[in-house]
Amino acid sequence: MIPVTVEEIATVLGAQVSPPEGAGEGRSLQDEQTSGDPAAVITALTADSRTVITGALFVALPGERVDGHDYVAAAAAAGAAASLTKHPVTGALCLVVADPLVALGRLSRYVVDRSSAEGLQVVGITGSVGKTSTKDLLAQVLEQAGPTVAATGNLNNELGVPLTVGRIDAQTRFLVAEMGARGIGHIAYLCDIAPPRVGVVLNVGQAHVGEFGGKAAIAHAKGELVESLPADGWAVLNIDDPLVWAMRRRTKAQALPWSTVQALDSGVWATDLIGDPYGRYSFTLHERLNGEPERDQQVQLRLTGRHQVANAVAAAAAAVALGLDLDQVAATLSAAVPRSHWRMELHDRSDGVTVINDSYNANPDSMRAALTTLAEFGRNGRNTWAVLGDMLELGEQAPEEHAAIGRFAAEMGIHNLIAVGEHAARIAGAAVASGLPASRAVALVDKTDAVALVKTGLRPGDVVLVKASRALALDTVADDILTAVVPPPDEGSG
Repeated sequence: MIPVTVEEIATVLGAQVSPPEGAGEGRSLQDEQTSGDPAAVITALTADSRTVITGALFVALPGERVDGHDYVAAAAAAGAAASLTKHPVTGALCLVVADPLVALGRLSRYVVDRSSAEGLQVVGITGSVGKTSTKDLLAQVLEQAGPTVAATGNLNNELGVPLTVGRIDAQTRFLVAEMGARGIGHIAYLCDIAPPRVGVVLNVGQAHVGEFGGKAAIAHAKGELVESLPADGWAVLNIDDPLVWAMRRRTKAQALPWSTVQALDSGVWATDLIGDPYGRYSFTLHERLNGEPERDQQVQLRLTGRHQVANAVAAAAAAVALGLDLDQVAATLSAAVPRSHWRMELHDRSDGVTVINDSYNANPDSMRAALTTLAEFGRNGRNTWAVLGDMLELGEQAPEEHAAIGRFAAEMGIHNLIAVGEHAARIAGAAVASGLPASRAVALVDKTDAVALVKTGLRPGDVVLVKASRALALDTVADDILTAVVPPPDEGSG
């Protein structure tokens, strides 16, 4: 983090400085400098007392099960220079504010503003699906042009974005912020914390539709990203999604379209998509901007799934908007690897069984994308299994959306379907109604039963997809299936 003193933070936030009780009495100079000195320098941000390092600012947040204020003293003992709190806590230097989370956002904006004056450029990414994968791809591309900070995993909310900002330093040239929303105004708030110069909108889908009430409301929320862009910025928009492309009317920035299905007069697009037996796609990446001649380069992705082409093209368009050369962009995309766990992770067992662990989260759009990838394995002659769990936050549309996934699985030719959770019967029943034999479509309540059923039926060379909303924790199912076979000993071992 860019060094900021405790006193400076107090001034920025208008915080009351509450010194630790007993400061200066029997305390060492090191203690004074790390947990009792207003002149101490903050070099890191954390809301987890287990990750405190010397010089950190610990943010005490109340939670459903624990209150961060209970860990302030432990954070000070671990080296935190100060804590951001709602009330004084004995044994720690506290910056007392009305709302530590809001104050953290204000502090992050202060850090971004200071860094922007030194040349930092911020990219915001939003969309119903693909945000994390696109963020990971773009970060790897931008790292070739300069020091880059991007969110780890999907730190994309009012806590995650400030914590990501807290990782930038004086050398950071690019900040890639993933921006999620569960309601109107959420992305606008995140853009106020980390104002982007480039905004990428991937798609408008069904994720969180139960909370928003419909796709029009989702589009309104996602469009808050482009509304925040400056006149000299870039709105990188998916022209293949009408709700996204319409957002160009809501921004002062220049619109840069991208596509995976059509050639463009101006923009970035992909043609000649070809998948390999593992669902990894190659394509030709095209660029034409400002009346210049068209340029193109070949890309061979190492990520699995046709939908990753869209994520890669969106990342390429954002990089082009930031001035990177197409040759460098294409080469880096071809070398890029998955960085976030449980998103289309491919693992091979020793008997040739492939497990696709896509268990981080699920909504109707991402579920269809994953099933489409699984079906490609089937078309290559492999027997396919889909272990699917509930998709949460769909509201009143949940019954029909789960049934639609069952129908889609059958229509895509998936050979075996195991559904787990509250909506399992709807998924399996719809699959049977659409032609999947009843013996190959099973509804279960317990995920351990799903593991046992798959283990019993798997044959060498089969492919298993595991996918559900995070709350179902189906990553354990993927892990259990992977460890079901003991790898053979190395050649020459006794």
